[in-house]
Amino acid sequence: MIPVARPLIGREEEEAVLAVLRSGMIAQGPEVERFETEFAALCGTRHAVAVMNGTVALYLALLAHNIGPGDEVITTPFSFIATGNSILMAGATPVFVDIDPHTYNINPDLIPAAITSRTRAIMPVHLYGQPADMAPIMELAQRYHLAVIEDAAQAIGATYRGKPVGSFGVGCFSLYATKNVTSGEGGMITTNDPAIAERLRLLRNHGSRVRYYHELLGYNFRMTDLQAAIGRAQLAKCDRFNSKRIANAAFLSEQIRHSAVITPFVQPDVRHVFHQYTIRVLGDRDAAIKQLNAAGVGTAIFYPLPIPQQPLYRKLGIEAETPVADRVAREIIALPVHPALSDDELHQIAAAVNALTVSDPVTA
Repeated sequence: MIPVARPLIGREEEEAVLAVLRSGMIAQGPEVERFETEFAALCGTRHAVAVMNGTVALYLALLAHNIGPGDEVITTPFSFIATGNSILMAGATPVFVDIDPHTYNINPDLIPAAITSRTRAIMPVHLYGQPADMAPIMELAQRYHLAVIEDAAQAIGATYRGKPVGSFGVGCFSLYATKNVTSGEGGMITTNDPAIAERLRLLRNHGSRVRYYHELLGYNFRMTDLQAAIGRAQLAKCDRFNSKRIANAAFLSEQIRHSAVITPFVQPDVRHVFHQYTIRVLGDRDAAIKQLNAAGVGTAIFYPLPIPQQPLYRKLGIEAETPVADRVAREIIALPVHPALSDDELHQIAAAVNALTVSDPVTA
């Protein structure tokens, strides 16, 4: 079975971890600081702050903007649950705006109608590695004096009109095992605002900048030097890994020719780094998945249920009308696109999709 995701760990990562182990400094230390410097350079920002994971990154970004109870944050319904949950964790209310039917990212045209006197921030998600449409989002944020917190968990190395994601507002990245760059577990927050960066560093470390002196309520959300060592070795390979993902995606989109399958749309003037390669099947998705798996092609669904339809959100009474997200969630299938794929595997994936016996679409 060709797996949907396959972390690529080589000698560089092994040697980096061994060097940290032999140094005796395995908690947060100089390796984390070097990782932050290199990550900021990649994103074109003045600061990067390493944390435990991507969810923590989103949560601390909200806290750093003093967003909490009584506040609203506009975001997408079509994302991993952490996007909405981070807003709940901060005590604020997520307000869900439907997605663009082509990119599956938040639809900027629908955001103005969702803005109220309680709105404090917009949290766009660069889903699957494709940047959200940041120009209108930034214009709205400036007009209404809103913070922009980018959920860039899946989009390290992606660009919008030549500018890296994570450099528009405050960027929040995940370094989970299957991400384009991994540290096993880990997260990173990027910003050009020194005050925000300083507050983030306090929040991740028990509110302390001098050991055993605590200025505010903080947390133990630090990254270790072991994780940073892996992350640094991976970061050096980021462009190569992403280029291979982009090439793999281009091959699949060129080869897949099935009337009931929609291949990924790439917005003009962006670098989509294809954390996931997702098709839409306009027919019986369950049957399609069974056929693909039988042909040796691994699949996944990202995501089967929009966030407002999750049981937790229904219990909380948080509702939203998101017909586009609802439909996409019923049709989406992720296929392997990772850089470890061989040419033979790519041909196998495309052939399996083209051989699907699902009903042809009535409408796209």
